[in-house]
Amino acid sequence: MGYASMGECLADLEAHGHLARIDTELDPCQELPAIQRRAFQAGAPALLFTRVRGTPFPVLANLFGTKERLRHIFRDSLPAVEAVLRLKADPAAALRKPWACLSALPGLARMLPRLTKTGKNPPAGVPVLECSTRLCDLPQIVGWPLEGGPFITLPLVYSEDPLRPGPGSSNLGMYRVQMGGNEYGPDEVGLHYQIHRGLAVHHAHALSQGKALPVHIYVGGPPSLTLAAVMPLPEGLSELRFAGLLGGRRVRLASVPGLPLPVLTQADFCISGHILPTTKPEGPFGDHLGYYSLTHDFPALRVEAVYHRKDAVWPFTSVGRPPQEDTVFGDFIHELTGPLVSQVFPGVREVHAVDAAGVHPLLLALGSERYTPYESERRPRELITAGLHLLGFTQTALAKYVLLAAHEDAPGLTAHDAPAFLRHMLERADFSRDLHFITRSTNDTLDYTGTDFNEGSKLVWASAGPQRRTLGVELGGAASLPSLPEGFGKARLAGPGILLLEGPRHTLDRNQCDPRMEDLARALTDWPGGEAFPLVVVVDDADFCARSPENFLWAAFTRSDPAADIYGAGAAVRAKHWSCEAPLVMDARLKPFHAPPLEEDPAVTRRVESLAAPGGPLHGLL
Repeated sequence: MGYASMGECLADLEAHGHLARIDTELDPCQELPAIQRRAFQAGAPALLFTRVRGTPFPVLANLFGTKERLRHIFRDSLPAVEAVLRLKADPAAALRKPWACLSALPGLARMLPRLTKTGKNPPAGVPVLECSTRLCDLPQIVGWPLEGGPFITLPLVYSEDPLRPGPGSSNLGMYRVQMGGNEYGPDEVGLHYQIHRGLAVHHAHALSQGKALPVHIYVGGPPSLTLAAVMPLPEGLSELRFAGLLGGRRVRLASVPGLPLPVLTQADFCISGHILPTTKPEGPFGDHLGYYSLTHDFPALRVEAVYHRKDAVWPFTSVGRPPQEDTVFGDFIHELTGPLVSQVFPGVREVHAVDAAGVHPLLLALGSERYTPYESERRPRELITAGLHLLGFTQTALAKYVLLAAHEDAPGLTAHDAPAFLRHMLERADFSRDLHFITRSTNDTLDYTGTDFNEGSKLVWASAGPQRRTLGVELGGAASLPSLPEGFGKARLAGPGILLLEGPRHTLDRNQCDPRMEDLARALTDWPGGEAFPLVVVVDDADFCARSPENFLWAAFTRSDPAADIYGAGAAVRAKHWSCEAPLVMDARLKPFHAPPLEEDPAVTRRVESLAAPGGPLHGLL
C-alpha cells in the first residue's frame, strides 16, 4: 500500500537510509537551490532542512534525486502500473491471455478518486485545511541570481473545466508559480502555464463565459501526485486516476463549503484563489534548458486563502542545465510510457526527448519504413508521416529537431543512445531529400531561438537506406579544411562526422540569415572532407563543445533555430524544398536575442562549498 501523506513517505525514506536531516539554518534565496543541485549531482539522499530562514516550515530537497529512490517510493505499486499501461497499449491481450492481466486489477481498483462532502467548519478529515498561514510565511525559494522573485517549483495546480465542473474534467499540472517581485501584490501569485497545457483550456472556457477561473495550488502530499502532474498521459486517463494507480491508493478529495473547488485532502499546502482578468509580468526564472526564461506577461492568481496541515513539509527542486532532478522524472516517464509509443504514434517504435539537449529541442525517433518494400533502395516515406504525427500530438508537438531513423536499417539501434543515433543518421543522410522544414510554427515557450515568443521553426530529418559514407574521426589529408572566411578559426571534433568551428560573435537581430555563415557554406562547397564530416557546427567555444557529447548536444540544439540557423554547401530551393550537399552547416552560437545562460552567484558557491567542507553540516552529502 502506498503512502497516504508526505509524512509517511519521509518516515519510510529515513528508515531505509534515503533521508538526511539538516538542522543548520540556511537561506532559501539561492543557497538551498545550490545545495539541491549539488545533492542531485552527488546522488545524495533526500534532504530535510528543519531551519530555513524566514519561514516556520521545514523544506525538503532532492526527494526524487535518484532512480533508485524513485523506484523505492513506488515499489509496491509499480507492477500494477506497468500492467495497466501494457493493457492500455494492447487491449486485445485481455482476450488472448486474460490471466496475464490479473496483475492490473489492483491498480484499476485504485484509479477512481474518492470525493466526500463535509459540512463542518473547520471540516473534519481534511488535514490540509487544519491550519492557515500567509503567502509571505511560505518558503521563499529563489534559485538563480537574476530571478524575478521567489517561486514554487513543485506546484500541483488544480483546475476544472467550467463547462463540465467536477473532478472528472480536472487538470492537475505542474506550472511554476511566482510568489513575489515584479508587480505582484501581497496576495497575488503568477501562473506561468505554457502552450499545450490543460490549464489553458480551462482558462479559455472561463474567459468565454466572462468568469474568473478558480484554481487551487497544492504543494506536497503523496509523491504520486507530483509524478502524475508531469506525466504525459494518454487520452482518457486523468492525472487523479494515474495518481491513484501510482500511489497505490485512491486519491481523496473533499467538497468543502466556501471553497470553489474540491480539496486534495492529503496535500501539505493549499493556495486557493481565482485567476485575475488581466496579466502581469512574470519571471525571469532559471529554467531547465539551462538559460533564463525571461519576463513576459502571464495570468496572475488572486489568493483568497492559504492552508496547511499541522506537520506540513515544503518540497522544492531547482532546475537548470540538464541533468537535474527533473531528469529522473523524464527517465522514469520514458520507462513507463515506452509500451504506449506504438499505439499513440503508429509506425514509431521508440522516442527519446534528449535530456542533455534540453528535452524539447531534440527528439530522436526510431520508426518503421514499410511503404514501398518493393523498391530496390529504402527511402524515407513512412518516416516522414511518423515525424508529422509526432509534431501533431501530445508534448512531442513542441519538439524542434525531429530525427527519424528506420529500424530496418539497424535492428540494434536505439533512440536512447544519442551519439550512436546521430552517427547512424549522418552515415545515411541524403541532404537533397531528407530535410523537411516547418516555419513559424508553435515553439516551446522556454526556447528563445525562434522567430518570436512561442514561435519558431521545426526540422523533420528522416533518413533511411544503406550507409552512404564513412565518417571521419580526425582532420587531415583530404579532410584538411580549406581557407575559411575571416573570423572562423579553431576546429575540433564533437564525434564521428561532426566538425566544430569557432565563429565570430553573432551580432544580428532575430529572423536574419548571417552573410558570414553563407560565406562559410560557400567555402565548404566542393570541400573533399564534406563527405567525411557531413555536419559542421559553428560555436562560440569549440573546446567546451568537444569536451563531452552532453556539452555538444546542449549547445547545438538549444542555440539554433532550424530555418534561421541551418546552411549548407550548394544550398538550393526547388519547388519550395530546401536542399544542400554535404556538409550541412549549423549556426549554434549565442545570439543577442537569446536568453542568458544560468550562472551561480560566486558568493553563494563559496558559501555552499564551505558547508560541504570537512566539519561542515553538509560534509559527506555533497
